[in-house]
Amino acid sequence: MRCNQVGAFNRDACSRFNLRDVMLVVNNIFTETPRLPHVVMTIGSFDGVHLGHQAILRQVVQDARRINGTAAVLTFRPHPREFFMPNHTPNLLTTEKQKIALLEHLGLDAVFFFPFNAETASLEPKDFVEKVLLGKCGVRELVVGHDFRFGRAARGDFDLLENMAPRFGFKVSQMAPLLIQGERVSSTAIRERILEGDLEQAELFLGRKFALHGRIEQGRGIGKTLGFPTANVISPRSIIPAHGVYAAEALLDGMSYPAAINIGIAPTIRQDNVVVEAHLINFSGDISGKEMELIFHHRLRPERKFPSREDLVEQIRKDVQTITEYFARLRK
Repeated sequence: MRCNQVGAFNRDACSRFNLRDVMLVVNNIFTETPRLPHVVMTIGSFDGVHLGHQAILRQVVQDARRINGTAAVLTFRPHPREFFMPNHTPNLLTTEKQKIALLEHLGLDAVFFFPFNAETASLEPKDFVEKVLLGKCGVRELVVGHDFRFGRAARGDFDLLENMAPRFGFKVSQMAPLLIQGERVSSTAIRERILEGDLEQAELFLGRKFALHGRIEQGRGIGKTLGFPTANVISPRSIIPAHGVYAAEALLDGMSYPAAINIGIAPTIRQDNVVVEAHLINFSGDISGKEMELIFHHRLRPERKFPSREDLVEQIRKDVQTITEYFARLRK
């Protein structure tokens, strides 16, 4: 993915990224062991790749460029919370596809996936360093966050890394947390904002607008009968913003379209489950089965029940007009 694929109205975030050649993706560090020059690495889930993550990642890239080395990330598949709490999996801020694209945009040279399962989760911290970081990844320098823990029962920490570094010939450094408006930037804090529909605060912590990536599935076709056909966007395990109507940008087949998004149960019509419905303004065509990314700009209003379908149609017409005018202003 490159800048011309992040959306006509969201290029500000992309312009800050240092684009390089295509990033190497190692899907399983235990079965693929590439030999890369002087690996400078950080480790984590990096869900959201928010500004706190970006500070660490930019440090990795900077350190790697200084010595003509390899800027790399070791991340987990699946997210550790999915393994430890399968019935209470986290609402992820980014899909794996989005995360890879964001890491590439930040200038990383390689991303290594660590398969998280019962066997790998039981690795003792020292074994994780010796067998994975040094043996498989070839780490020469390591940059970690302020709360980094690793190994069985999360017993490994920065102090252990510092003690092991001289003996095994690698360097390690730790970065302080990033504070914005006195609050520590974290994936948890961003999730809370999105669930509340506070997209402005989420954007402040993400460093870009929140985007939902998913596949389009056939719906009941009710939107079409109302004169506003919609695409149902399905994104399992992804966080979904608060119920309501949103102005968004829909990225489809390399093109960008203004979109009116409704999230909820459509109480006037009564849906059984929460649905993300996207009406692409001034677009027609069969897009079922395709992938689409929705970049959320702002929330227009909460979802509500209308006295009749006619009242609902009139409100949708007003929402679409408001969104059309909003994006017209942005283009200027």
